[in-house]
This record gives sequence, C-alpha cells and structure tokens, in this order.
Amino acid sequence: MLRVHFTDADLAAVHVALRPDPLWETVLGLQQLTHPGQGPVVFASWRRRASAELSERHLIPMARLLTTLAPVGEPYFPDFLTPAESAAGLADGLAALRATPAPRLLGELAMLVQKVPRPLPTMGWLRGLAAGDRERLEEVSDAVRLLHGAVIAPDWSRTALGVEVDRVARMQALLEGGVHGLLRSLRPVAQWRSPVLYAPYPVDRDLYLGGRGLRLVPSRFCWRTSVALADPELPPVLVYPIQHTYMDFACPTVRSQRQETLSNLLGATRCRVLTELQNAASTGGLARRLAISAAAASKHTKALREANLVASRREGSSVVHTVTPLGLALLRGELPTGDLP
Repeated sequence: MLRVHFTDADLAAVHVALRPDPLWETVLGLQQLTHPGQGPVVFASWRRRASAELSERHLIPMARLLTTLAPVGEPYFPDFLTPAESAAGLADGLAALRATPAPRLLGELAMLVQKVPRPLPTMGWLRGLAAGDRERLEEVSDAVRLLHGAVIAPDWSRTALGVEVDRVARMQALLEGGVHGLLRSLRPVAQWRSPVLYAPYPVDRDLYLGGRGLRLVPSRFCWRTSVALADPELPPVLVYPIQHTYMDFACPTVRSQRQETLSNLLGATRCRVLTELQNAASTGGLARRLAISAAAASKHTKALREANLVASRREGSSVVHTVTPLGLALLRGELPTGDLP
C-alpha cells in the first residue's frame, strides 16, 4: 500500500498534468508490450501492431535494452527514465535523461540490481552505465526516442483522447468538490481519507509531500495500480490509469464502423477535421495536415465550433482550434462525465 501524506500546502499545490507524458507512456507502454502471456485485453490490438512495427524496424534489441532497465512485473525501475521535464514534451524529457548526473545513475542502478530478484541480462553494459558512461546513456535516450516513435507516437491521438476525457472528469470533480473532491474522484485507483491518499502498491510505502504538492498524471498504459517515483526527494508524481471503455476493447472492425457512422453524420471531411483536432492546430496547420484549403478548414471548424464540438482561440496572428469535451464524447461514442452545457 502507498500512503501519500498531505499538508494544507500540498493540497493547495495539487495539479493534473495537461497532457500525456511521453516518457511515462513509452516506459509503461513497453512494459505492456512485453507483458508475459496475453496481457490485458484492452491492449491486444495495439500489441499486435506494435510488435509488428518493432520487428519491421529492427528495434527488438532496443526494446530488450529498455526492458533491462524497466523489467516487467518488478516493483522498481530507475526514476531517471521518467524525468519531470518530460511533462513539456519528448525532446525536453530526453534532454533531461541524457543530463542525468553520474552519482544518480550509480545509485538508481544499484537499487535496480538490489530490488530485482532475478539476474539481469547485460550486466557488463549496466556497470558501464552506472559508472556514468555518456555513450551508454545516449543509447538509452536513443532507445526511448526510437521506441516512442515506433509504437507510442502512431497511437498518440487515442492516448491524448483518453487522457483528456480523464482530465474533464477530474476538473468536474474539482469544480464540484474542490481539491478534496478531485482526490475523492480517483476511486477506485486510490482512496482519499484526509489527509492521506491510499493507493494499492507493490510495496508498503509512505510518501510525505512536505509542502511540494502532487502532480497527478493520467496514463493510458498504466494498468490497475498507480506508479510513483521511488526517490522521495524528487518532485512528487502519481501516475494513475485512465478508465478504458468499450471502444478500447473493440476490434478494429467495430472502430472502423464507428468512424464510418460519424462520417455519415458529419460528412467525411468534417469527421476528419474533428478527429485531427484531438491535437490542437491552427487553421493553416489543419489545412496542411488534411491536404485541404485554408478556406475549407476555416469553414469546417466554424461549423464544428457552432455545434460546440470545437473550441477556437486566437494566438497572435493565428486561430488555434481544439476538440471540446462534447466533441471528444462524440468521437468516443459515449456521454462525457458531468452535465453538458
């Protein structure tokens, strides 16, 4: 059991990540990909595609390297693989990973060897990394970058959609019940009994926030139990699983039928626009992505905005569009959490 202890200052500093964290998703996604046996059915079709992609791109050795550092089914992997800077994006996260100080590498890799009860492969390589070998740290960074590009980035829209739906639920809970309501909304993943948040965990542990607050990170590839950084001195993070729905379990044929139904309802191009705006885009950027004219992009976003499926905001000389919670619900085929406006 993990027990996260809050002070009043911590409650004031709780926040939910704005978007999926690319390094957490890569490490946890790779663990789902290499899960022994069939693994969770929710990831079955993704695992088939991702496994084929790894083989086609000859990235299986890279995957083995990373699973040496983050072995499946073990209670620990080094914190340096998921630095706080990755909240700002993949490039920032990888830069922070490459800048990991040698003493930290030594300490975290020594803990890995201590906590994993079975012998780890490539022990010689691990010793070099623990000694601060920059070339080996670059190999780790390259492995994360390539694996993210091969198996995580192609499905990023679905990951972002699932995380945004979760964020809508958390923000609704915050509006209705304040920070206590937000923390209560984490059930069944965690139980809030003020001033302690209780979460199932592979080891018995207390985490004292000490006024630093807590960053809540909803994750597609986190499964059943939450994950926290092992080092209590690092900025506190709790990565927790989003709720998967029947569309996540559906076969590709069912998802294709859903897309076809939306195309019939909205029109093919407008459906593509709504789907694409799961990742925010300017009018010109949207036109380039979909190979349509800027005038057509403007026309379709205006229609979707008037239906409250898209929100638009001006940033300098550009207008940036993104899908609304109602639009996300329509794409997903289910009602959003909370009342619609």
